[in-house]
Amino acid sequence: MRTSLRLAALALAAIALTTPHAFAVSKEIVQLQTQIQQLQEAVARLQQSNDERMGVMKDLVQQTTDAVNKMSVTLDAVQRQGRTQSEASTTKIDQVTGQMQSLNDSLEELKARLGRMEKNIAEMQNAQQSINARMESSATPTASAPVVETAPPPVAARDKPKPTAASTLPTNPAAPPVEDLYRTAYGDYNGAKYPLATVEFNDVIKFYPDSNYAGNAYFYLGEMEYKAARYGPASRDYDKVIEQYPGNPKIAISQLRKGESLLALKQTDAGARELRSLIQRFPASAEATTARGRLNALGITIAPSRARPTER
Repeated sequence: MRTSLRLAALALAAIALTTPHAFAVSKEIVQLQTQIQQLQEAVARLQQSNDERMGVMKDLVQQTTDAVNKMSVTLDAVQRQGRTQSEASTTKIDQVTGQMQSLNDSLEELKARLGRMEKNIAEMQNAQQSINARMESSATPTASAPVVETAPPPVAARDKPKPTAASTLPTNPAAPPVEDLYRTAYGDYNGAKYPLATVEFNDVIKFYPDSNYAGNAYFYLGEMEYKAARYGPASRDYDKVIEQYPGNPKIAISQLRKGESLLALKQTDAGARELRSLIQRFPASAEATTARGRLNALGITIAPSRARPTER
């Protein structure tokens, strides 16, 4: 019994000793749990605040991106419209220039045909006069038939050279007159008989190197080379017109074609220089208008100048 009482007393003492410590530990745990809960709530509030701010920032970024995209689309549309207008203007200028050149060539061909018709009429008149003269001579033996000289058919005014003693004298006395040579070559050129026209234009240059007809011959040689996409020889033929025949009416178109040939050869700087020179020399010409279009297409802007008398 005593042993049981002692054990009970010891148990009560142990419980008495341990109870305050247990209460202290529980209080600290509660405080820690409270602090942890407060920290968790603070972190949650910070997370919510950050989420709200990030949402606002995302909205602002999205709005800015949309605005930039709209501006980019608008800028692209403006650029495309500008390029389209520039290309359309250049195409129209090229068409007008080509039509003018075609009309000029057609006019030259008509004049050449008119010249041939006049020559035939003159020959017919000569034959008729010769017949009349023979008839008169048979009727009156002392009478002499009049001599009528046949004038060569007229040549287009734009191709009419300023005759000089040197330009009208052939290097070969047996050579035909320069107008006849040129007229024949030009007729074959218009008939697309390019091999034959090449030989005939070279004859003009060979027999009458100082004539303006030789300058025209170089131009049409260049045109045949240009049509065949042989831009190197074409540019050299055009250069002959520009350098050797200062009074030739084909200088402006030769300079335009030379610049275009150089551009086709990817010699952009040289081609641009040639087109600038053309605009400076012939500012009011159709060729200068075409040259401005070519330079604008290359991104080189040339301000249109006031019309001045050209060197034609």
